[in-house]
Amino acid sequence: MDDLIERPIGDAMLRGWRCRCPQCGHGRIFGRYLKVNDACASCGLGLSGHRADDAPPYFTILIVGHIIVPLMLLLEQHVEPAEWVHMVLWVPLTLILSLWFLPHIKGALIGLQWSRRMHGFGSEPH
Repeated sequence: MDDLIERPIGDAMLRGWRCRCPQCGHGRIFGRYLKVNDACASCGLGLSGHRADDAPPYFTILIVGHIIVPLMLLLEQHVEPAEWVHMVLWVPLTLILSLWFLPHIKGALIGLQWSRRMHGFGSEPH
């Protein structure tokens, strides 16, 4: 019967982006920074079947790189600051953005997997 219920991809990914259960949107996906809970505390959805693997770091690097590099080039072209200014500005900003994006992207990918019934989120055993 669960195979007949539609799982909207956008809602599931948005809930995952918010680090919430892709099914109910209430329970937390993560018990710690990137450690996925075995199940949702609110609806009981088993979350241990996810297979995010290397995708979250890859997409994090892609997104953060597309933010930092253009800003760095703009600053260099218009202001031409000393090299220490680049180090003081871009290294912490890159770290902060990476650490912020990583769990959100991982949550969105778990939501995508749930909505498409991938990797243990469907009726077949994983």
